[in-house]
Amino acid sequence: MENLPVEVIGNILSHLGTARDVVIASATCRKWREACRKHLHSLSFHSDDWPRDLTTRQLEILITQTIFQTMGLQCLSIHMDSAHEFSAAPVIAWLMYTRETLRSLSYNVRTNPNVNVLEKCGRQKLEVLDLDHNSITGVEPSYQRFTCLKSLSLRHVSISALDLSLLVAACPKIESLTLDALEIVSSDSQSTMELSSQTLKNFNAKSVGVDKIILEADNLEVLHLNALNLDLFELIGKGTLKHLKIDDVSVTQFDIGENTDHLEVVDVSNFTIMWPRFYHMISRSSKLRRLRLWGIVFDDEDEFVDSETIAISFPQLRHLSLSYELRDGLLNFSLQDSSPLENVLVLELGWTVISEQFGPWVFGMIERCPNLKKLVIHGVLSEAKTREERQILANFTSFIVRLMRKYVHVDVQFEYE
Repeated sequence: MENLPVEVIGNILSHLGTARDVVIASATCRKWREACRKHLHSLSFHSDDWPRDLTTRQLEILITQTIFQTMGLQCLSIHMDSAHEFSAAPVIAWLMYTRETLRSLSYNVRTNPNVNVLEKCGRQKLEVLDLDHNSITGVEPSYQRFTCLKSLSLRHVSISALDLSLLVAACPKIESLTLDALEIVSSDSQSTMELSSQTLKNFNAKSVGVDKIILEADNLEVLHLNALNLDLFELIGKGTLKHLKIDDVSVTQFDIGENTDHLEVVDVSNFTIMWPRFYHMISRSSKLRRLRLWGIVFDDEDEFVDSETIAISFPQLRHLSLSYELRDGLLNFSLQDSSPLENVLVLELGWTVISEQFGPWVFGMIERCPNLKKLVIHGVLSEAKTREERQILANFTSFIVRLMRKYVHVDVQFEYE
């Protein structure tokens, strides 16, 4: 260690998980103190890493001393739990001291009064900004402009739909946008979020309190919607979408356009779906490699998906996941016709309520996958079971044993809840 250049020591210390370890390491010797002062580029402060008996004031002083002993800090992460409410003055001092060299900021600090992070870090070299439990008001795109920002994450943030739209517009190079548990400030009975970006590639929205989302993004590749209750979701783009994931979403009108030729992954779960319309949107996705339809509720009681449709529409499919549901004697995913799923290597099948027909359905799906290498069975097991339920489960177990003897080349796994 004595022969290592001081720059290398600084780089090693930058990879330590917490600022507390950096503080301890810097006490080793004069050379290590110099490495921390001149060549440390990353610091992470988390309230759980420090003794619980430290007061808020002591934490403020400790963080201030540590940051002010560095030069050229590039990555700063400060996450304090709700037990600590800092004064605004030291937090502003941290941001002002580091903002000219900072490339990444992850910030979750409750202050009194609220600190406008955008105002302190705008027009700088920031590339990644992760804000948590903060309030944003009055975005000024001309002043609070982030010319280098590529990734923006807002969690538990209070902001108006207009300010959010202005903020995205103030990031001309943004590629990833994550919105989680946003409090959308609106005076209207119906709130609409309109976002536009020519560079955005990844959009993730979870628990956002709006009625309508209109996203204009010509280069979007990944779209993830989770825990949303919407009247409308509309994607306006040039058909670059590759990855679509929808989980626990209720939406009256869903439109991602018809130009979905580049889709490679479709993952839909806990979603009420009008299958003919949804299938029409994705039917041209001949490059689709992974399809997951799990916990789907069909809008029409007579709707179902047959393996023939999947086989013909998605010839390159390699990973298929379907959940079994028997409704009025009709399966959601039927075994009509006999076109093989030749490229499917991984098959995931599961039940919420098991029946005697589940085993034959599994067998029928395997028969349609001649090159299958892995089968994963997902099941829900309740603690209290009737004699009939126990018998169904026993019969299914015996069935799987016979199936494994026949398809010895298939790796069979079980995942039960």
